[in-house]
Amino acid sequence: MTEPRILPMSNALGAEILDVDVTDLSDSDFGRIRQAHLDHSVIFFRDQKLTPEQHIEFATRWGEINVNRFFGAVENYPQIAEVRKEPDQTINIGGGWHTDHSYDVEPAMGSILYAREVPATGGDTLFASMYAAYDALSTGLKKTLEGLDAVHSSKHVFGNSGAGNRADLAGRIGNAEAATQDAVHPIVIRHPDSGRKALYVNPGFTIQIDGWTPMESAPLLKFLYRHAVRPEFTYRFCWKPGSIAIWDNRSTWHYALNDYHGQKRLMHRITVEGSALGGATT
Repeated sequence: MTEPRILPMSNALGAEILDVDVTDLSDSDFGRIRQAHLDHSVIFFRDQKLTPEQHIEFATRWGEINVNRFFGAVENYPQIAEVRKEPDQTINIGGGWHTDHSYDVEPAMGSILYAREVPATGGDTLFASMYAAYDALSTGLKKTLEGLDAVHSSKHVFGNSGAGNRADLAGRIGNAEAATQDAVHPIVIRHPDSGRKALYVNPGFTIQIDGWTPMESAPLLKFLYRHAVRPEFTYRFCWKPGSIAIWDNRSTWHYALNDYHGQKRLMHRITVEGSALGGATT
C-alpha cells in the first residue's frame, strides 16, 4: 500500500498530503499525517469524497468534536458547521484574519474544512504562521511580549451587536445570546505539542492587552497584526471540490477571501477541541 506523500507548500507553513483516501487510513499512515500537521501547521488534501458520517469519523481520530455555538449546522449533523455563501449574499464567514475559538478558556485545537461547492473563481483561503511571526521579532520585543497576556472575546463578533445581526448573515450566524465568552491567554504561547513558541493574538477576537486599556493596547496590537501577515509568513490555498484543509489554531491565522460575489461557496467544518495554553516561559 502506498504511503502518504508530504509536499511542503511554502517555507512558512502548509503541506499537501498526496496518495491518500482519508476514509481509509491505517494507524501508521494517520500517524504520519498527524506529524505532518504538527510540522507544517496546516495540511491539505485533494479529491476526497466524504459523506457527513465519514467526515465525523475522520474528525474523531483527531480528538473530541467541538459543536459550534454560532454557525448554522448541517441538517441532522450538529457536529458539522456550514460555512455558506449564496450568490445573492455579499458577506462571507471568516472574511478577516483570525484564529478560531481564541475566546475560549481552552481554545480549539483546529478545524477540518471540507469543500462541497466552490466558485469557479475566487474563494481562496490565506493562512499565516504564528511561529514564523514570533521568530522574526526582535529579541527586545520578544522579552516584552513574554511577560504579557491578552484578552479575547466572542461578544463583539457573535453577540447582539456583532456580525450575527447583519441581515446578510441571517440564518448563517446566530445564537447571539450564547456569545458570553472572555478568555485571557499569553501573548506568546509555547505550543503544547511541538514545544515551539508562537504569537497568540489575532485581529478577530483579541480586544486588548490584559491590564492595559484598549487605547494603550492598540498601537502594539496593530504592529503585531501587520507584522504577522508579512508575505513570507503566509500561504494561499486554492479550493477545489473535495479539498480538505486541517489547520492548527495554536500556530496559525486564516482569512477566507470574499472575492466571488454572485457565486456559491459551501464548506463543511468540524472543529476539534483543544486544551489550555501555557505561556512561553512554562
